[in-house]
Amino acid sequence: MSELKQELKEKIIEQLNLEDVAIEEIKDTDPLFGEGLGLDSIDALELIVMLDKDYGIKLADPKEGKKIFESVETMAGYIAEHRSR
Repeated sequence: MSELKQELKEKIIEQLNLEDVAIEEIKDTDPLFGEGLGLDSIDALELIVMLDKDYGIKLADPKEGKKIFESVETMAGYIAEHRSR
């Protein structure tokens, strides 16, 4: 699971062009939106595309993403349960 979390941090930085953020700065339980990384709704759409492209996970309900994208830890748990790739 720690490998998946590390991979997710790398993908988030790359996908969202967070050039000012180092992997070490993203804690597993830090919120991704709001006070944490400060991501916004456009970033959420990019994360949804990343889940589909890289892990074969399609989110039918965008509200579902709010729970999944709470932190790297919640994303990793969801991916581990639902991935098809």
